[in-house]
Amino acid sequence: MLTRVKSAVANFMGGIMAGSSGSEHGSGGCGGSDLPLRFPYGRPEFLGLSQDEVECSADHIARPILILKETRRLPWATGYAEVINAGKSTHNEDQASCEVLTVKKKAGAITSTPNRNSAKRRSSLPNGEGLQLKENSESEGVSCHYWSLFDGHAGSGAAVVASRLLQHHITEQLQDIVEILKNSAVLPPACLGEEPDHTPSSSRTLTRAASLRGGVGAPGSPSTPPTRFFTEKKIPHECLVIGALESAFKEMDLQIERERSLYNISGGCTALTVVCLLGKLYVANAGDSRAIIIRNGEIIPMSSEFTPETERQRLQYLAFMQPHLLGNEFTHLEFPRRVQRKELGKKMLYRDFNMTGWAYKTIEDDDLKFPLIYGEGKKARVMATIGVTRGLGDHDLKVHDSNIYIKPFLSSAPEPS
Repeated sequence: MLTRVKSAVANFMGGIMAGSSGSEHGSGGCGGSDLPLRFPYGRPEFLGLSQDEVECSADHIARPILILKETRRLPWATGYAEVINAGKSTHNEDQASCEVLTVKKKAGAITSTPNRNSAKRRSSLPNGEGLQLKENSESEGVSCHYWSLFDGHAGSGAAVVASRLLQHHITEQLQDIVEILKNSAVLPPACLGEEPDHTPSSSRTLTRAASLRGGVGAPGSPSTPPTRFFTEKKIPHECLVIGALESAFKEMDLQIERERSLYNISGGCTALTVVCLLGKLYVANAGDSRAIIIRNGEIIPMSSEFTPETERQRLQYLAFMQPHLLGNEFTHLEFPRRVQRKELGKKMLYRDFNMTGWAYKTIEDDDLKFPLIYGEGKKARVMATIGVTRGLGDHDLKVHDSNIYIKPFLSSAPEPS
């Protein structure tokens, strides 16, 4: 086991699959796969590069910096620059997207009754963009701006697929709620098809005794309201958008899982997405990429990094609840260093999923197994293999020279903000 781990760590320190990550761009596919690529490899479409320019961009000696051509413009005067890595992979495994999406209500979709008196509001965003509500917006839909970055690893397949399809999943999720979002004067209904509730929340607050009685009136009489055991939660419109982004990430990851039997979709990727919809900015991050806002010289973080260290307790709890995922070769406990056999019976510092501090425990045989999370800082790895704990893809990722899958520990759920 120790030899496996040393080999795996060496591979990652020297470059993940440096020899094979470039082969996926040919006809044979990565790792000898005979499956066709889901999408041909290339750099972000908005760069407008020719095939020759794409090949030149992979020069690890010159390492040219790619920027937008003078003839091209992106929404909101968005800038972009990229450069090939210093030799970790043959081609650049990262991807990016920037588009203006139009969200229209699905045909036959059930929504709440629209507020016919809602007025068109003025946008307060740069370039007068953002709200874009028109008198005939029901037929034309609502426009929103979309930016995304995908940091690929162990191949570019997942990043390429996500850069082409994630925006479509987001649009599809927003289509179900677009009419509700446009009617900002009324809170979203708890159940689609119900009339919107214009009653102030204060007037609907019931005591527990009154709710059990069902309110005023004799049981069964027309004046008796439906029995309510608790007051109804008020869900703001922003929570619907956040839910749509979370659902889109999940559907994107499920699509990659389904299609990997039909296409060569190599590796995995982090996903950082920003959506500007109806005057508000939404950020969804799954991975260790960062989003920031710079306002008046102040840097405002808009995302958090998901690494083995920041998600230690989630990973340890999952391993504690489902120990078979560890393949009888790892321990979910964390120790300050590797436990040695000569330390059996002694007490050593450790921490479990329910601990933020440290305590001493008596070392047992199971503690000699390799730790689920090993290393610290940028060198921290899950199962000595991967240094990021959220993202898309990686469905076939295993511990080196074993049959232990790592995907169960990797989540596609983004952190919204």
